[in-house]
Order: sequence, then structure tokens, then C-alpha cells
Amino acid sequence: MELRESEEGCVEYKLKLVEVDEKRLEELASQLKYRLSEGGGEAIYEIGVSDQGEPLGINEEEARVSLRNLERAAHLVGARCTVLRESTGRAGKVLEILVRRTREDFPINLIVPAIGNVDSGKSTLIGALVMGTLDDGNGALRSEVCRYLHELVSGRTSSTSFHALGFDERGDVVNYALPNPRDEAEVFIRSAKVVTLIDLGGHERYLRTTLKGIMGSVPDYAILCVAASDGVKPMTKEHLGVAVALKIPVFIAVTKVDAASEVRLQETLQEIHRVLKLPGVSKIPFLVKSMDDVAVAAKNMAGGRIAPIFLVSSKTGEGLELLTKFLNLLPPRLRWFEKLDEPFLVYVDDKFNVTGVGPVVSGLVLSGSVSVNDKVYLGPFPDGSFRIVRIRSMQVNRVFVDRVHAGQEATFALSNIFYDELRKGMVLAAEKPYSVWEFEADILVLYHSTTIRRGYQAVVHVQTIRQAAEFVEMSKEPLRTGDRAHVKLRFLYRPEHLRVGQRILFREGRTRGIGTITSITRA
Repeated sequence: MELRESEEGCVEYKLKLVEVDEKRLEELASQLKYRLSEGGGEAIYEIGVSDQGEPLGINEEEARVSLRNLERAAHLVGARCTVLRESTGRAGKVLEILVRRTREDFPINLIVPAIGNVDSGKSTLIGALVMGTLDDGNGALRSEVCRYLHELVSGRTSSTSFHALGFDERGDVVNYALPNPRDEAEVFIRSAKVVTLIDLGGHERYLRTTLKGIMGSVPDYAILCVAASDGVKPMTKEHLGVAVALKIPVFIAVTKVDAASEVRLQETLQEIHRVLKLPGVSKIPFLVKSMDDVAVAAKNMAGGRIAPIFLVSSKTGEGLELLTKFLNLLPPRLRWFEKLDEPFLVYVDDKFNVTGVGPVVSGLVLSGSVSVNDKVYLGPFPDGSFRIVRIRSMQVNRVFVDRVHAGQEATFALSNIFYDELRKGMVLAAEKPYSVWEFEADILVLYHSTTIRRGYQAVVHVQTIRQAAEFVEMSKEPLRTGDRAHVKLRFLYRPEHLRVGQRILFREGRTRGIGTITSITRA
């Protein structure tokens, strides 16, 4: 059943664009500019489709002229057209066209963390996507994405690492044409769209690092890796549960299909189907087998209802092309342009002491923009205070820039601060922030083996903040698995900067819970 065209969003239906004079061309360009804005720099045009979503179809000549006129309109707004697929409607041809804004100052950016159980092939898959080469079966690609020697020796990812996969205006991968496909600076400079793939640990002992990577990066989507030979494991469900709780749309890569028999592969797919249909998850499994499936899956991903499944092998290359095409077509889900007029704010995700530069912090710009030499507030410090620091220089994907804005992951070299004074979870803000010891939240207990009462302590994750807090008040006592309540929590060690509406996740042992901050008490 086709859907009626929406006035909002990045999808536009057109039956045909045949008789287009200069006035009509300007109207088309204006409309296209709006659709590109709605899609964060990308839009999908359906030619041969009525406003009601019916695939009526048009003849060959009408399709050719319509495409040419759309290309003319795209040129006026600095965009480029790529035909994704052709199909047949009731009376002729139907075209689905990707319109992507050509690079201005910055490329379109998507953030996609890889989640899943240990040994599910996350690092190797990221290596195959970024490097454009196949694995030798002995961890050659995995060595390309490891941050530390002990990860290479143990075969387990314990940290968070970022890897840029770039696409040009036509959707071709930029990395593969570079002497070094992992050169983030070159990828950033040459790309119209960059998908930032985040490699996260899958072992239970590294769960806190994984949660920090997910909470702090504000992902557009998540890729859940499941090894075909191993099937769905407890940590697979754990990671999927976190993504669902945080309302992050998920697609699935069934890896190592070359190492599994057909019987085992089908068993794994059945396990995935059962998990996706569980209450609380309720997603529609969609096995992607062709380019047509890729286009359908990408167009419907942002809603989060569909869960595309890709069968891939980093050793033989099976399914990698479809997955790469899918990443190219994935639309930006978060509307960062709506945050541009708000005050600048960044939560510190990592810190570095760079020789010759001094203290450097990194983080995702959540709102506003900032320029080199601007003065901003940094804190809170243990006493709840904030300090004015100057931004000496900034980088995005290892490229020096003069200005950064909402939605970009950036690094900031700071003055008037010592490295030892910095910590993860601090904020950089244009307007003087406030520190918080106590806050209230509506929570849901995802799992707890017994009961939760006042005085219970758990580690709370908010953005890049990770600190133990105590339950000091509860609207319902005790709390068990599945219970909802309104609670007041107090940090145990130092104040943090929080805002109403932020999502929280708390954990202690195997206990898991989520919530939303409803009010704060300023220190």
C-alpha cells in the first residue's frame, strides 16, 4: 500500500516534470531546497508517482525529460541527482532519485555505532567497509581498526574508536581511491557524506565503555552484528535492548556467513526474527537481497519500525556491496539544523595532552556553533564551579577548521586549563552553565534480580557522564523488573551539568534501567 505524500520530510512525489519554463524551474528549485533542508542535505524524488503515492508510471521520453529538469533544479541549489532504481508502474516507468547537496563547508554526517556480542565480527566488518579489502581470516582487517596493542593481542575491543566512511555526490566510496583509506582528513575533505562508524566492545566486562560510547555519540542508527555461526547471544540482546530503549533505529549484519552451514545460518535468522518480534522490540525483519531492497530499507529506516538484515562475509565479500550502498542511502535522522540557533554546548567525550599544543578535548557539538578564539565556559569542577577558557584551535576529522556547529564531532585545543583538571563528562558551553547534585526522572526498570529501595546505588549514564548516584526518593517502593516510577537521585562524588529532557541509563551488576530527566536542583 503506497503512502500519501507528506508536506514534511525529504521525500517528494512527482508524476512528471515535462513542461518546465524558468518560473516553474525556480519553483522546483525552491521546493527542492526545502526537501534538502528537511533531509539534512539529501532528498528522495519519486518520478512517475502521484501525490497519493500511486506508482502510475510515465513513458521513456517523459522520464528522460523529467530527470533532466530535476537535474536543472538541483544545479540551481547546488545539488546532484543519482538514479537509485527504475521500476514499472501501471502505465510506464517509475524513477527513484537521490538528490544530494554537493559539498559546501562540511559534508553530511551520520553516526553509526557497531554493537553486538564479543567475536561477532564488528571490528573486521568496519575494517572491510573502510579499507575496501577483504579479511584473510586471521584478523588482518581487525588490526587496521584497533586502538591499542592489547586489543590486537587479545582479539577483543575494549575501547571506543571512530572510523570515517566517505561518499561523494554520486555515492561512490571516497576511501577506496585514497593511498590510505583510513586517512580521516582526506576522507573528510573529499566527501559529500561521511558515515562515522564507531567500533565498540562486545564483552560484558567492557559494557560501561560501550554504554558511554552510545550515550555520548547521539547515534543516527546502530548496526547490530550477529555471527552466523554463533547466533544470538545474551550480550546481543543486551545491546539491542539498549538501542531500543534509547529509540535508536537498528539494522542487522549477520557476519561470517562463509563459516556457517546453511542449516546454522537459517537457525540464526530464526533466532533474530524471534528477538525482533519480542514485546518491547516489535520490529519488522526485512532480509535485504537486492538493490531494490536496499532502496526500500533505507527510505524506511528513520521511523525505526523496520529492521533490515544483511548477510555478509568480510572474508569472501558477500553482501558488502549491498551494505555499503545502504550506508550511502541512509538519510540523516537527527535534525541538527534546528539546533544551530541555540547556545553552543559540548559534553567532553575524551581528553588528550598533545605535545606542543597542550590540553585537548573532544566531543559531539549538541547545539549552536563556535569559532576559534571564542571564549567558553568549562566545568563543572569538583566544587561545582565553571571557568572561562579560550578555544585555541579546532579539528573535525583531523582537519583544522575555523568554526564547528551542531552535529559535528570535533576536538578543541584549550587555554587556561591544565590537563589534570579535565575529565570526561565536563561541558563546554557558550552560556554559563549550572551544576547539579540532585535530579528527578521518570524511569523504567528493565531488569533487576530482586527489588530496588531508597538508598540503592547505581552508575548513571547521561551523555558522556558516568557516575554513581543514590536513589533518595521514589514514588513507588520497592521497584522490580518492568516497574515504572518517578524518582529523585543524587550524585555521590561530584556535581554534573544536566538538562531537563535528557535520557539516562543506570546499571549495577546485571541491573539495567532507563529514564528521562524531568527536573533538576541547581547546586
